[in-house]
Amino acid sequence: MASSVTSSIQISNLKTVFLGERNKVRVSTLPAANVGFRRMTIECKESRIGKQPIEVPSNVKIKLEGQDIQVKGPLGELGLTYPREVIVERQESGALRVRKAVETRRANQMHGLFRTLTDNLVVGVSKGFEKKLQLVGVGYRAMVEGKEIVLNLGFSHPVKMTIPDGLKVKVEENTRITISGYDKSDIGQFAASIRRWRPPEPYKGKGIKYADEIIRRKEGKAGKKK
Repeated sequence: MASSVTSSIQISNLKTVFLGERNKVRVSTLPAANVGFRRMTIECKESRIGKQPIEVPSNVKIKLEGQDIQVKGPLGELGLTYPREVIVERQESGALRVRKAVETRRANQMHGLFRTLTDNLVVGVSKGFEKKLQLVGVGYRAMVEGKEIVLNLGFSHPVKMTIPDGLKVKVEENTRITISGYDKSDIGQFAASIRRWRPPEPYKGKGIKYADEIIRRKEGKAGKKK
């Protein structure tokens, strides 16, 4: 038996403000069950960085197990675990390629990020990374004593910091510090911890800064005009 759809017609009198007339408006109401929605699939664009392959040198060994990767080279060994949104594959040419496992916005973000992290593993164990710092200020100097770096930064006592395993620190002319190693994250973290003792101030630029860092200078307070 065919079911009929009935709609209720309501008539309301609306009085306009400007004309002072009453207009009849017919309002038709339909059951909510008859209202349809159209589903649309939104496809995220592929990351420009994520789609680039990663070349693996001949002296680097790759081990893939599910979502885990182990990279071993002449400088050391590093590992990484991928989220479920991305997967890593080894191509016939030997290069690595990171792909999206699902089409979501988060997968698009993870795609480029983990491609960069994977490339850092390969470059780290084969060539290594380095970060350079510079001491600016009268009496500011640094030196390496065994497994510690000693900083004289104008405090009442020198600052001593233990050099983490896997990192090498070299000081040139008592003011230029070079931190090298195969783990880019550890290098950046140790360099930031050194810089934190004396961040460069904006007036004279005194402090510890990265070698390629540009300090925005501020003008000092001008004296009163006579």
